[in-house]
Amino acid sequence: MITYNTDGVKAPKIKKRETTAWIKAVAASHGRKVGEIGYMFVDDEKILEVNREYLGHDYYTDIITFDYDEGDTINGDIVISLDTVRSNAEQLGKQYDDELHRVIIHGVLHLCGINDKGPGEREIMEAAENAALAMRNG
Repeated sequence: MITYNTDGVKAPKIKKRETTAWIKAVAASHGRKVGEIGYMFVDDEKILEVNREYLGHDYYTDIITFDYDEGDTINGDIVISLDTVRSNAEQLGKQYDDELHRVIIHGVLHLCGINDKGPGEREIMEAAENAALAMRNG
């Protein structure tokens, strides 16, 4: 089950049923099933608080993924700052809705085992994001 909640922000305009089906399709394309995934949409101040409390990071980010996977079933909590998504979209010249969906699936791809911190991993993540976004638009 996938849930979508907010803390201190207005809920983003996403089609929950379509987004859930898309997330499940992307997970399946990576050989995974979806267990429990909880999205929490927040503002910059809240994501900074989560970063400090759980990761010891003192900076803003667009997404934080907490991974509770069991075997081939993905489970996790995904915290997304809508403020940062909006400012990133503006900086990158992207549509807010497109950037939001890229970040939504970025967390799922982390749960599927794709990383983006090591050498060459960012390119692998970007390719996986692009493939997932093509599935959404497809």
